[in-house]
Amino acid sequence: MIPKQLREHVGIRPGVVEVTVDGSGLRIELPAEDALVERDGRLAIGGGGVRIDDEIVRSLRDAGQR
Repeated sequence: MIPKQLREHVGIRPGVVEVTVDGSGLRIELPAEDALVERDGRLAIGGGGVRIDDEIVRSLRDAGQR
């Protein structure tokens, strides 16, 4: 079970997730979206609904340095 605060922080909603072994831990990821969307005349992968801001990037970077 994943605590609610963590699920909300990364945008995990009810449905299928991908679970893989990562060293001595597990990595849980949302499945990649297959749909391409056109933005400003260019194809892009559709967003997963999670908005990434400076604070999230900073916390991920800091976590990787521990």
